[in-house]
Amino acid sequence: MSEILEVLKGFAMESGVAQFFADGGWKNLIMIGISCLLIYLAIKHKFEPLLLLPIAFGMLLTNLPISGLMHMEFFEGGSVNMGEIIAHGGLFDWLYLGVKFGIYPPLIFLGVGAMTDFTPLIANPKSILLGAAAQIGIFATFIIAICLGFTPAEAASIGIIGGADGPTAILVTKTLAPHLLGAIAVAAYSYMALVPIIQPPIMKALTTKKERMIRMDHLRPVSKLEKILFPIVVTVVVILIIPDSAPLIGMLMLGNLAKECGVVDRISKTAQNELMNIITIFLGLTVGATAKADNFLSGKTLLIIIMGLFAFCLATAAGVLFGKLMCWATKGKVNPLIGAAGVSAVPMAARVVNTVGQQEDPSNFLLMHAMGPNVAGVIGSAVAAGVFLNMFGI
Repeated sequence: MSEILEVLKGFAMESGVAQFFADGGWKNLIMIGISCLLIYLAIKHKFEPLLLLPIAFGMLLTNLPISGLMHMEFFEGGSVNMGEIIAHGGLFDWLYLGVKFGIYPPLIFLGVGAMTDFTPLIANPKSILLGAAAQIGIFATFIIAICLGFTPAEAASIGIIGGADGPTAILVTKTLAPHLLGAIAVAAYSYMALVPIIQPPIMKALTTKKERMIRMDHLRPVSKLEKILFPIVVTVVVILIIPDSAPLIGMLMLGNLAKECGVVDRISKTAQNELMNIITIFLGLTVGATAKADNFLSGKTLLIIIMGLFAFCLATAAGVLFGKLMCWATKGKVNPLIGAAGVSAVPMAARVVNTVGQQEDPSNFLLMHAMGPNVAGVIGSAVAAGVFLNMFGI
């Protein structure tokens, strides 16, 4: 009987449950609670569920004691210990290689490009200025983060949250500050989901009722040739100027070219659906798995979340203010609200602009006008990422 009790005692002591009572076990319980909250927000309130749900579940799995799915020590110092991964690696260690080697984010951009219509931007090239203006939030936050004591690499990773582009934030952070990946990914996708809540008060505070009611002229028709030439020209020009933007810009424009050329429908549909869905699962799970209690529960994480919110709000405000400048320069032909769509949350930011405009005038449709700055913001955030990778990358 005593031998059976000893066996049961040994089994209990080696189980994951016992680890909750060990030193630091309470941190794992807090992280499990946070992951459950994120799962609730993804399911109940539909906060970016396609990525927030796998991120939250990856966070849940990695914080269950002795699960053995993820070993961040195999990736310390900016290197990959393939010997340890082969010998002792868990499932997430293998999947995380797609993040570490920068594979998943560009493939996400391939799918985004295949789903994006650049027609509004081609029809109104001036709207690219609004997308550029919104990037002020990224670079201003970068400078402030340095002043608060973050390293330049960490500050760049925090600032990129302002672009409201999850894959871009992940690509920059995994290269420059991988120890912050969990916190920055959660912040980036949370604020993307909260666009309808965060942006309208800023838009209304910076514009007048008269400005919000401005009707814009119909966009000109865009030819098929223009749609085909656009991704080719953008690829060549942007990558020649900022070579480090090649993975994101290249895949984004390849996806768009496949969509617009009309001769590779199978490739386009695969990029939009099967490939996009598979990569989304892998990316979400492995990014969530980096949010372990030891490196997530800290004052730095809270500061990152606050700074990320500041970056996003500043990006929105900068876009609107530049929209007001364009409104003045064109003598009232540009509705300043479309500047808020200069962030990279496609197409949610454009829809929010349309909604706010219709609150003043239900017959005023700003969606297509807002899509110009919105898709310009995608390009802008990729360019900003390229700048940071060029400045601080290894």
